[in-house]
Amino acid sequence: MLTKIVEEALNEQIEVECQSSYSYLAMASWCEVKGMEGAARFFYKQSDEERLHMLRLFKYINDSGGHALTPAPDKVQLHFKDIMEVVDCFLEGEVKVSQGINKLVYIATQEKDYTTLNFLQWYVEEQHEEETLARSIQDKIKLIGLEANGLYLIDKEMGSLSGTANAETI
Repeated sequence: MLTKIVEEALNEQIEVECQSSYSYLAMASWCEVKGMEGAARFFYKQSDEERLHMLRLFKYINDSGGHALTPAPDKVQLHFKDIMEVVDCFLEGEVKVSQGINKLVYIATQEKDYTTLNFLQWYVEEQHEEETLARSIQDKIKLIGLEANGLYLIDKEMGSLSGTANAETI
């Protein structure tokens, strides 16, 4: 059974995951409108992943005797200067998610909630991968540049990172 402190912290993380999902959805829309279909697919996938991370937390809370609360997302940024600003915001979002996960790990440790601590290890690893991915995209944009050929290459690269997107997200 979850302590009240752990349950509240997990519900706070649900809000962070939800906010990230909405932010990445806005990024996908911006990319799509700008003709960057590959980047749009990438961010639609990222949005879906954050939603799934949120649902995973939901299920864990409810299965552990708590009550998962449905979040109400804040407004998200809708307009960006260029793809570099989008990717910068993506990295900022992932860092924020990581900070929330780290806070949860700390709280679970303090509460001696080893079941939750074990559950969170997947998120710790996932966040390391996501931050590394965002930094890698930033580095590629810096290397390639934002001129026409560079935009084409970065869009193609980001599209390849999206793997096989669901038909509903395209």
